[in-house]
Amino acid sequence: MTEVLAGKVAVVTGAGSGIGLATARRFAAEGARVFLAGRRQEPLDAAVAEIGPAATGVRTDVSVQADLDELYSVVREEAGRIDVLVANAGSAVPQPLGEITEEAIDATFGTNVKGTIFTVQKALPLLSDGASIIVTGSTNALSPEPAWQLMAHRRQRYATWCAAGRSARRNGSSG
Repeated sequence: MTEVLAGKVAVVTGAGSGIGLATARRFAAEGARVFLAGRRQEPLDAAVAEIGPAATGVRTDVSVQADLDELYSVVREEAGRIDVLVANAGSAVPQPLGEITEEAIDATFGTNVKGTIFTVQKALPLLSDGASIIVTGSTNALSPEPAWQLMAHRRQRYATWCAAGRSARRNGSSG
């Protein structure tokens, strides 16, 4: 690897598996100190063990503001700043239109919209000059299967991306 991220501090949500874990692995391989945030402790612990000493795991449900406060408290204490923020956590309850429940909407929007907005907003005081903010979306936004229509992120993630971008620009980041 090139170590292009040597000396950088990254926070990756949804890092216990999938794209978040792959991102955290790559950032660590490129020299970054990586804080992995995930809802499930067991996969998070396994990810930290795999990545090694460049990784710190913090159990975080991004839909719970107190969890985000704890995540950023750990980052502040251990690293003092964030150079790269990856708002990757996402979830969905597969239910076809006509069978979607209020609980499924609350869970999906709680993580995918509210959680993403607060992931970025609560990180603002820690963002270094020139920090990057990456908001992950989903191809389900383009053509969801019937049971995944609620996860069609196009409107959710676009609204979140707009809010994050406006907030970052207003607070001096190039996000």
